[in-house]
Parts: sequence; C-alpha cells; structure tokens
Amino acid sequence: MEGFDVQRFIRERRPGWVDLAELIERAEQGGASSLSLEDARQLGHLYRRASTDLTRARRELVDAAIVDHLNDLVSRSYAHVHQRTDHHRVRRFLLRDFPRLYRREWRAHVMAMLLFFVGAGIGAAVLTFDASSRAVVMPEQHQGQSPAERVAREEQTGGLDDGDAAASFSSFLFTHNIQVTFLVFAAGLTAGVGSAALLFTNGVPLGALAAQYHQDGEGLFFWAWILPHGIPELTAIFIAGGAGLILGRGILFPGRRRRRDALVHEGSIAAKLVLGAMPILVLAGLIEGTISQMHEPTISYLLKLAFALVAGGALYGYLLFAGRGGDGE
Repeated sequence: MEGFDVQRFIRERRPGWVDLAELIERAEQGGASSLSLEDARQLGHLYRRASTDLTRARRELVDAAIVDHLNDLVSRSYAHVHQRTDHHRVRRFLLRDFPRLYRREWRAHVMAMLLFFVGAGIGAAVLTFDASSRAVVMPEQHQGQSPAERVAREEQTGGLDDGDAAASFSSFLFTHNIQVTFLVFAAGLTAGVGSAALLFTNGVPLGALAAQYHQDGEGLFFWAWILPHGIPELTAIFIAGGAGLILGRGILFPGRRRRRDALVHEGSIAAKLVLGAMPILVLAGLIEGTISQMHEPTISYLLKLAFALVAGGALYGYLLFAGRGGDGE
C-alpha cells in the first residue's frame, strides 16, 4: 500500500511481539495453568494483534525475517490460546451450563423417571402375583438360579474375581451404558413415543428382579448391589430419556415455528443434555465394575448403601445447585 512505513510499523508493533514472546515462553515452560487469568487474557489479545500484524506484513512484503518471526509467534501461541479456551468452555459447560439446563428442563426428566418407575412397579406386581411370569418380565441371565443361590455363590468370593475379568467387565459396561443412553435419546425422533416405551420397558425387569430378591429374603443384597452404580446410571438414562421427550416436544408442539425449526431448536437442547450426562455414565461404569461387584465379606452391605447415599447426594447436589447465582439464576 502506498505510504506504508515499514520502520514505523515495526517500531510501533514490536513491543507487543516482545510481550507475546515472553508469555509464550512462560506458558511453554510451566504450562497454560502457570498463567494468571489476566496473563491468559493478555496472551489472547496479543495473539490476535500478532495475527493481524502477520497478515499485513505479508501483504506489504515486509522483510522475510520479520514475517518468519511473526509466523513463529502466531503458531506457538495458537495452541496455548485455543487449548485454554477449550478447557474453559468444557469447565463452564459442566460446572454451570449443564446443571442449569437440567434444572430448566426438569419436567422432561421427571416424566422420564415416572415412566421408568411405573414400568418397575408393574414388573414387581406381575412377578409378585404370578410367579410363572418370570420368563417374560425378568432378564434371561437371572432365570437360571434363585437369588439365594446367586448370593451364596457371590459371598463365597466376596465378589472379587481376577483383575483382567473386572477390567473387561468395566469396559463392557461403559459401551453398553452409552449405547442404551443414545438409544433412549435417539428414539425421541418417533415423536417421543420410542423414548417413553424404552423407559417403561427397561423399568419392568428391574422391578421384577427387585421383587424376586425380596421374596427370597435377599433384599439387602439386591439394593447394596444395585444402588451404588444404579443412582448415577439411572440418572444418566433419565436425562437421556428426558432429552428424547424434548425431541418429541419439538415434533408434536412446534408452536408458531415450522416443525423443522422447532426440532432443530429442541434437538440442540437435547444434545447438550446427553453430552452432559456422559461423565455421569463414566462414573456409573467405574462404580458398577468395582464397588457394586464386591459383596460380603469383602465389604459390608450397609457400607455399600452408605456409599450409594453419599454418592447420590453429591450427584443431585451438583445437578440441583451447581451454577446457581448470576447470569439470570
């Protein structure tokens, strides 16, 4: 550009390049966490200025050494700026945005929970009043032995198997739980009918299983086995089921919007809920592959129930109270 003063450009912009280089050096030596919040903001500001300077230096054919120096500064600072930004977004989503969204959409989650527990109640009632229904309402893997026989077998070893088997089981649980969660969510595209049906039908065998264990006098074993992982696992499934019902809401009740626009809007909300439920599923899988599989005499059932109470309280404390205050809440 006519009238462009290269020396003035370098003289005026160089202090910012020096400051940026110092911040990059500190971040590379101590990691992004070594920078204060103000330093991080300054790094982002200087990075954007240097990017603009690099573009202009290339356009104005500034000396190649200056262009190379700016290119090095921009490329080195890029990773630190965007890494910190991504970490901040993830942290803000998990600690503020997701629990706020959960509370805002509480009706969908309560509906998902009710559908599941209505199914569980019916499963328990059917098995209680008709023992021959076991083949229909109970999981196949629990039909070959009575609760008393299973408890006796489990208590012989305290539930402790070899480490490779436990690791394999935990891996299977992660995959299975994620598949169930996404299936319940995706079924919302059937105007919510599929999500409602899956929630109900998944509740039936759990209720039947609970009834059978209580009939055999093994209720304490059952709840100590189910609740430690069941509270976070079912919570994640209820969140996914509620997300599926939200999809159905967009299809059935678009309001004044076009149905496609309503579905896109509700789908964005639902997807965020399912994404936020993923860490809860990971927690459930870790517990289910370890503590839930340990039984007396390795660990007392009352201690497992106390763990379930504390873990469940912490989880719902997070969902109901995290992110409160400021920004409209």
